[in-house]
Amino acid sequence: MRWDEQKVERDLRLPGIGDGAVVRTFDAPEAMGINFHEVRARSALNRVPGGRYGFNYTINPYRGCTHACVFCFARRTHTFLDLNAGRDFEREIVVKVNVPELLRAELARPSWRRELVALGTNTDPYQWVESRYRMMPEILEALEKADTPVSVLTKSSLVMRDVDQLEQMSKRVPVSVNLSVPTLDEKAWRATEPHTPHPRTRLDAVAELRRRGIDSGVLIAPLMPGINDQPEQVQPIVDRAREAGATFLGGVALHLRDEVRDVFFGWLQAKRPDLIPRYEKLYPNGRAYMTPENRKLATQAVRGWRGKRASRGERGSPQRADTQSSPKGCESGEGAPAPPSQKSLF
Repeated sequence: MRWDEQKVERDLRLPGIGDGAVVRTFDAPEAMGINFHEVRARSALNRVPGGRYGFNYTINPYRGCTHACVFCFARRTHTFLDLNAGRDFEREIVVKVNVPELLRAELARPSWRRELVALGTNTDPYQWVESRYRMMPEILEALEKADTPVSVLTKSSLVMRDVDQLEQMSKRVPVSVNLSVPTLDEKAWRATEPHTPHPRTRLDAVAELRRRGIDSGVLIAPLMPGINDQPEQVQPIVDRAREAGATFLGGVALHLRDEVRDVFFGWLQAKRPDLIPRYEKLYPNGRAYMTPENRKLATQAVRGWRGKRASRGERGSPQRADTQSSPKGCESGEGAPAPPSQKSLF
């Protein structure tokens, strides 16, 4: 089994996880103080109601995320497990250990229509724990054998571990791999997404994916007023994306729904108290989204990409900027954009 070399350090049960969950810890710097709850899921494919995001199905092998992005939309989903959206989201990670086998069975059904499947719509499928459980290669293999298109969104250069497999797969079915890069500013990066790989390695990944002929682009999300939305902060990402030959570039304004608002405002209080009055005006009375006018201002630095074409690695697809500002997926693994020919989740 893929976890044979791991050790059960203690037996722990948390509300909402259910009986029979094995809890593992790892003696690794990236995993200190983190519990990984192995559960057996009932299904692998999740149907998206209405299919209005450009895809009808998603796969989420993990719940919770050690990236610990302060703005992550998916934080609120941890409350469905009777866990909190703050520290628990970062420290109590649910691992659906049987997703690959479930997926193979579900894709083998005669009713499967080989529709696009998106990964990264909730939490990041290539967060640190994937380096130990290695479920993504099996997931991709199952999708390829079932002639099923796939779209992946990640903040992690770990995706390059599977680049040969993705390249092979892209010759058979449509494949899109997009990297989330909110900022190249060192201070903003370390403060807002502290346990993610360096943003420059993500842009390098886009370049290599494009070199191999795989559709790949960049999602600049979320754009946070006063933190990473200034033109001088955004333009270097746009320039690097163009140099990489990216087939997608999008920008999304920050949204703060329910518990995510509490986490983000707590972070502001600790790290950027000077911005609290501004954010209280932008998100008054518990409002999750900025006004359309303010969202447009937040994403305007990305709009220069529209209508431009990548400098290399083109495969005949026009470049575009998705600057809609009502994200329905996550910004840390945060809503997988569909391939350029399809409507984005954002």
